[in-house]
Amino acid sequence: MDPDLIAFPTDCTAEEGIDLALLALPGEHHIPLAKADLIDQLALDPELAGGEADEFRQLCRLLDATLHFEYHAQLGALKAAYGPFDPDRDTQPLVKLADEEKTARLDQLFERFTWLMERANFRRLSRQAIERATMGASLRGINLSVDFDVFDRLEIYCRGDSTTPFERRDWKRFWRREEIAIPAYERLVLIFRLRPGGHALRHIDSHDVFMKLFKDIPKMDLEMLLPGTRVQMKLLDRVKIIMPTVSGLVVSAWKAFKGALLVAAAGVYGIFALLGVTVGYGVKSFYGYLQTKQKYQLNLTESLYYQNLDNNAGVLCRLLDEAEEQENREAVLAYWFLWRKAESQGLTESELDERIEELLMRLVGRRVDFEVDDALDKLVRLGLATCGPDQRYRAVPIDEALETLDRSWDNFFCYNTGESSVAERRAA
Repeated sequence: MDPDLIAFPTDCTAEEGIDLALLALPGEHHIPLAKADLIDQLALDPELAGGEADEFRQLCRLLDATLHFEYHAQLGALKAAYGPFDPDRDTQPLVKLADEEKTARLDQLFERFTWLMERANFRRLSRQAIERATMGASLRGINLSVDFDVFDRLEIYCRGDSTTPFERRDWKRFWRREEIAIPAYERLVLIFRLRPGGHALRHIDSHDVFMKLFKDIPKMDLEMLLPGTRVQMKLLDRVKIIMPTVSGLVVSAWKAFKGALLVAAAGVYGIFALLGVTVGYGVKSFYGYLQTKQKYQLNLTESLYYQNLDNNAGVLCRLLDEAEEQENREAVLAYWFLWRKAESQGLTESELDERIEELLMRLVGRRVDFEVDDALDKLVRLGLATCGPDQRYRAVPIDEALETLDRSWDNFFCYNTGESSVAERRAA
């Protein structure tokens, strides 16, 4: 398969022309606050009178239940799409899918997964960014070779800029140990499917789709997460191993040729002794390289043991929960400001966006690019806000908002209508 046909996104992103190790993700939409903490913070507003704080908490509970119900349906759709490709499934399919239907179901799975990543505020890394991140040696001095031909489809998503501690020894500090902070992704998600007959991982079923979720992954070590990587010996390591051996052979051959007529037993022994020392030094250097490689692999295994957050179907459940929480936080913040801070004239979309981002800056200490359009769409759809001809948004009074959410919740299942119940209709 042509490498360009691998399902990498082909769009060029902000990473173009920038060292990925120094990449700062633009405008994160993710709100790094627990839902309960945010509600508590807003409910403590001293301007709230009487039972308004309790009413606000009730509204948040109804809003939470409503969004949870909607996302539960999405979870069912995601699990159904992933079922035929889940390597951890313990159920038997009742219908065998044809090849054409498998391809269609696979496309549907990746399409739904993209939707999930967008709702959870992840960004998809372009192919150029992935390839650039896998070039060169890792922070641990090991160069990993990634064979992208083993992948039928591969997509990588990231969220959040952070730093992670790393210990190193620098000759400028006389090889003393020092700890530095290196750029990292707070969250990194992989979804991939291997090509049939891939030489690197023959024991893996190429029919399956794998999902991985990691935390605090150094941007320079992205390749350590990909299957099918191989450790490459650096040029310096090769020189350390080959040069002593080659030089010993050359010197020994030259001495043998130069003193061929005068060679004595001691001279022969000396040549072989020199040859043994040089070859021995080469073997020692190679053994040192193997030890370095083994140490790296052990460190990698230990590191990923603690950095791996979830796998396969568990990734879907965890990320859908995060997406639901994000939707809830957006709606709560938007309603709060329209209810308490907009007064009668309401707020425009840009005014609301600016005020919420100012609050988030104070609360979390960093800029959050609030998705104001998405939040307002939710409020209008749920009947919690209105938009006038002047394009200013106004919150529905909280007592009316509570009634609206309660009525919507009661009508999710319309088995008992005003005309007759299901039992009555069956009896008739």
